[in-house]
Amino acid sequence: MARGHPESPQRLDAIDEQLQASGLATVLHRREAPLVDLGRVALAHDADHVARLRSTLEPLATSGRSHALDADTMAGPGTWSAICRAAGAAVAATDAVIAGEVRNAFCAVRPPGHHATRDAAMGFCFFNNVAIAAHHALAVHGLQRVAIVDFDVHHGNGTEDIIAGDDRVLMVSFFQHPLYPHSGDVPSAANLLNLPVAAHANGTQVRALIDEHWLPRLDAFAPQMLFISAGFDAHREDPLGQLGLVEADYAWITRRLMNVADRHAQGRIVSCLEGGYHLGALGRSVAAHLRVLADIDELPEPIA
Repeated sequence: MARGHPESPQRLDAIDEQLQASGLATVLHRREAPLVDLGRVALAHDADHVARLRSTLEPLATSGRSHALDADTMAGPGTWSAICRAAGAAVAATDAVIAGEVRNAFCAVRPPGHHATRDAAMGFCFFNNVAIAAHHALAVHGLQRVAIVDFDVHHGNGTEDIIAGDDRVLMVSFFQHPLYPHSGDVPSAANLLNLPVAAHANGTQVRALIDEHWLPRLDAFAPQMLFISAGFDAHREDPLGQLGLVEADYAWITRRLMNVADRHAQGRIVSCLEGGYHLGALGRSVAAHLRVLADIDELPEPIA
């Protein structure tokens, strides 16, 4: 991404630094993200979109140039590799969870993916990592029902575009509205449960909406696996949104989703990083999310 762009490599550095400082890094099992098989990407994206991105982005690796796909979505020399590894992480995590190698997984990847539609990149997003992983679970592993949960501050319009009308997938989300991409207040299909919330809503209000709307719908659907679009830009310190969540709210949401997964999906969850642009808040929120996913009550003494 361009210098000064909020979607920067420092986001992953901030997460890593918080995991080190908190002691979580010493107890989590970490794997390097593989490059994705583009055939898996084609489960969620049009072949023309994949080919167009490849022809545009691959040459940047050798030219050293940057390229703007739109006013928000910037690409540089490492972008093609990064988007292939981000999608590859989501697919590999799905394989590992379904194989029983791990109970759940978090993919600390960038750029994010939930604005990428079936045939277009937008909003910092190129490939839709969660949609690719969910379709991989359905097409390759034979699952019949999967749920996608999106708690980014922005509506996951790309994910909605890809899965709308697919009865095998239930998508539940909340997001600030109005806010980019100015969509989602009217769901486009029956398999979507969108909860637009006004600016300055706090964690107590969001928790009530989740208990009242998300959880009954998820339980009725009984997903065999959960995929999380884990955006942490609904945090009250984030510069790109105006919601009021804090780390404890992300831990609470994660615990609720784990309970759903335990009831219906053998605990199977794959979570993929989406937004989160205040570096300190991002690191702390991811740590809270991972501590619950890993079911960790006590940690080694933090590094001073």
